[in-house]
Amino acid sequence: MIDPKDLEHCRNVIRTGSLSFHAASKLLPTSVRDPALALYAFCRLADDEVDEGDNKGRAVLELRDRLDLAYAGRPRNAPEDRAFCAIIEQFDMPRALPEALLEGLAWDAVERRYDTLSGVRDYSARVASAVGAMMCVLMRVRDGDALARACDLGVAMQLTNIARDVGEDARAGRIYLPMDWMDEAGIDVQAFLADPKATPEIRRMVRKLLAEAHRLYIRSEAGIAALPVSARSGIFAARHIYAGIGSAVKRNGNDSITMRARTTKPQKLGLIGLSALRAASTMVLPKSPVIYAKPLAEVRFLVEAAARTAPRQKGRAETLIAVLAQLKTQEDAASTAAE
Repeated sequence: MIDPKDLEHCRNVIRTGSLSFHAASKLLPTSVRDPALALYAFCRLADDEVDEGDNKGRAVLELRDRLDLAYAGRPRNAPEDRAFCAIIEQFDMPRALPEALLEGLAWDAVERRYDTLSGVRDYSARVASAVGAMMCVLMRVRDGDALARACDLGVAMQLTNIARDVGEDARAGRIYLPMDWMDEAGIDVQAFLADPKATPEIRRMVRKLLAEAHRLYIRSEAGIAALPVSARSGIFAARHIYAGIGSAVKRNGNDSITMRARTTKPQKLGLIGLSALRAASTMVLPKSPVIYAKPLAEVRFLVEAAARTAPRQKGRAETLIAVLAQLKTQEDAASTAAE
């Protein structure tokens, strides 16, 4: 079980660092909310260290070591690590899930770009759907169809984040828009990063990302009825609050370069109320056939790992090994150059 002091620390991290999830988590039952807060605190810490640190490569390699220690039952002496180690033991968390997140963060560290929308979904699967699959594990849900819809929700939420942050990312030298979209629009990527502008072409790309997110938000809803009754309001809240961010981007004319889309506290409260009503409706409405739709190709490995239909992972995935080796080479070269 999670130590109460560690849990309180994790709760404070989420309260100040992830307002949307903190608002949605209030509708989760305590049995899910507490481990979910601990899970999100660990994932948030990992993301922040890679995203905001001076040395992204070293941060990823340190996170790899922290995961190794947690899965060995000897977590680093930090509240997030101890809490995550308790989650691993209590819920039998498949190692492939947090390591998928690690791989996505490693892709950030090597500044990977994505040629197609499928590539962006690959990235989203790792940094967001992996967390959605872990949330299902916390709810004791291992059904493949429900997991597929949870992964849809993760991809939708990440696409929304990408659409909202195009300008912020560009000013930090990052780009997540598909490269083939940029090529088709005749936009030079380096010139855009040097001076990002909300041109009609960029706004169309933002709109296309949000349209794909909307499609996946709709698909994801079919899986919520497969979750524990007491958890449905919270998951609907996450779905509607993040979709609300996309709506705010649209109200800004799909300009996420000069404006930062936000949802107000009254809007969040309204969406939470809507979520409670929608959760109640799942008690009487028949299941949608969408729940039986195949998972996105990009998230299938997560569904199989969480549902235990894939062989239990004994070592790291080959793709993760490759990107970690790339990071290690970069770190060694940087160390040699500094000597």
